[in-house]
Amino acid sequence: MSPVSSAPFAAENLHPGLWRASQVGRPRELVFPSGFASLDEALPGGGWPASALTELLLPHPGVGELRLLAPVLARLQREQHERCLMWFDPPCLPCAWALRSLGLSPGQMVVVHSRVDAARLSLQRRPALQPPHRVPAAHASLWALEHALRSGHVGAVLAWLPARLPADALRRLQLAAQGHEGPAFLLRDEAAATQASSAPLRLQLAAAAPDWLRVRVFKRRGPPLEQPLLLELASVLGRPAQARARAGVVPALPEAVERAVPAEARPSGSWA
Repeated sequence: MSPVSSAPFAAENLHPGLWRASQVGRPRELVFPSGFASLDEALPGGGWPASALTELLLPHPGVGELRLLAPVLARLQREQHERCLMWFDPPCLPCAWALRSLGLSPGQMVVVHSRVDAARLSLQRRPALQPPHRVPAAHASLWALEHALRSGHVGAVLAWLPARLPADALRRLQLAAQGHEGPAFLLRDEAAATQASSAPLRLQLAAAAPDWLRVRVFKRRGPPLEQPLLLELASVLGRPAQARARAGVVPALPEAVERAVPAEARPSGSWA
C-alpha cells in the first residue's frame, strides 16, 4: 500500500487555471511589468497579462491612461522591433512629440480608424444614384481588432471601444487574444463597469491629483482589491500649470485619498 501524504490538499496545484477565492491567481501566460511597483503587486503574476484582454474603464479620455501604459509600451518597442503597436479608434490624433516624451517611437505605431465609410474607396465602381453602404463603426473596429490579435504580428494593442458591446463580441475578442503574445488593452467608458465582461482583468481609472492616478482593480483572478491604488505618473504639466496646481487651483481630494498621497507631492494650496 502506498503511503498517504499528510500534506494539505492544494486545489490550485491541479491546474494553473485554478486559484483560491482568497488568493490572487497564478498567470497561465507571460506577464509584462507595468513600471509601477504597487500595481504589479496587485496584478496576478506581477504585471500586464499577455494572451488576455485588459479593460481600462475611464470617466473620459485623458485621465492619464497613456502615461499608465507608456512604460510597458516603450519596453515592447525596445524588445520587439519587428512588431508594431496598434491603436484602434483613439479619441484624437496621437501627438508625436508627446509620445516621444513618454519614451515611445511613433514610427513603430499603426493607427487604425474604422469610423470611415467602408465603401469610400470603391465609390467609383458604384452607380451614381446608389447610396454608399455604411459599415457600423463598432462592427468594423471589432473585426479589425480581432484579426490583429490573431495575426501574430502585433506587439501590443490599444482599442477604444464603446461602453455598450454585445457579450459575444467580447468573448470573440478574448478567444482571439489567447493566441496573442502581447498585452491587449480595451479602453471604454466607466459606464461599462456594470456590464459583464469576458476580460479577466478590469481596472477603473480616475484622476486623483495633478500627475496622480487612482486605479481601482475590481476584477482579476482573485479577490477584488479592497482599496484603490494611487500611482504617480510622469509629469506632463508645464511650469505655468504646475504653478497653478501648487497655488491651489485644483479640486480638493477626498480625505482617504489625500492621506495616501505623500505630503511632499501635494500642492501647497488647498491640500495643505
